[in-house]
Amino acid sequence: MDRIHEFGTSPDPIRSVGLLSRSVSPPSSRKRRVGQSAFAPPDGGRGGPLRFPFVCAALGKLSEAELVVVPKEPGELDGKFPSGAGVYGIYDTDGELQFVGISRNVASSIASHSKFVPDLCHSVKIGLIDESEPDRKVLTSAWKSWLEEHIAASGKVPPGNQSGNNTWVRRPQKKPDLRLTPGRNVQLTVPLEQLLDLLVKEKKVVAFIKGSRSAPLCGFSQKVIGILESHGIDFESVDVLDEEYNNGLRETLKSYSNWPTFPQVFVNGELVGGCDIISSMAEKGELAALLQK
Repeated sequence: MDRIHEFGTSPDPIRSVGLLSRSVSPPSSRKRRVGQSAFAPPDGGRGGPLRFPFVCAALGKLSEAELVVVPKEPGELDGKFPSGAGVYGIYDTDGELQFVGISRNVASSIASHSKFVPDLCHSVKIGLIDESEPDRKVLTSAWKSWLEEHIAASGKVPPGNQSGNNTWVRRPQKKPDLRLTPGRNVQLTVPLEQLLDLLVKEKKVVAFIKGSRSAPLCGFSQKVIGILESHGIDFESVDVLDEEYNNGLRETLKSYSNWPTFPQVFVNGELVGGCDIISSMAEKGELAALLQK
C-alpha cells in the first residue's frame, strides 16, 4: 500500500494536506457534515444570492462533484469558487487526479495552486463542509473519504498525495510586512502622516492589518488577507500593532482615512474599506475591476 500525506499542522492559510505520512485506513464510520452543494450562500445559509454554479459532493463523494475548469487569469478567479472550508481535488489537462487537499478557505487554496503549479491545475472538484468553523477531525475525515474513494476506483494514490511529493504543500514565500519607521527611538524627519500618504500613493494596494501577513491577529484581518491572496492580488501589508516600527500608526491612520476600525485596504491611494466592504466586493466579482483602474 502506498503511503500518503495527511493533514498537517501548518499555520499557512492554504491549510492543505501536510507532511505526515501514514497508510490508508478504512473509512471512518463517523458521520461527516459535508455540504450538499456549493450553491450554499456565502453567509453560511442565512440567506443571500446563490453564487457558485457547480455542484459539490454530498457526504464526501468525489464522484458526485462536478469537474470545473480553473480560470488561468487571476481576475477570472474572482468569485469563481467558494471561500468556505472543505475538501477539493485538482485534475490535470488529461483529467487525471493530481492532488486531494483540505482547506479552511477553498478559494484561496485553489488560487494558490493555480499560481504556483499552473500546468497541473486544470480543473477542480469541491466538497464544502457544512460548518462555519469545522474542526480538524471533520476536515480530515472528508479528505480521507475522497482519497479512499479514488484509491478504491483507480488502485493508486494521487501523485501529489504520495509521500515525498511536496509539489502541492510547499509553502509559498510571503512578502514581508512594510515598516513605516526605522524604530520607535529614531527621530523622524517628516511627520508620520506624510509617510503614510507617500506609502498609499506609491503602492497600488496596501492593507493595514492587525498582526502580520503570515500571522494575522484578528479574524477580520485574516479574512481580508485570504481574499486578497485568493484573487492573486499583489499587495503590501502593514501591521498596525507593531509598536516598534509603526508606533502611533493606528491613531494616525484613523485620522488620515476617517475610518475608525481595522483592517483598512487602500487602492491607488484611496481607501476602499474594511473587511465587510472587501468581502462584499469579492462576492460580487468587483475586486478585479477595481484593480484594473
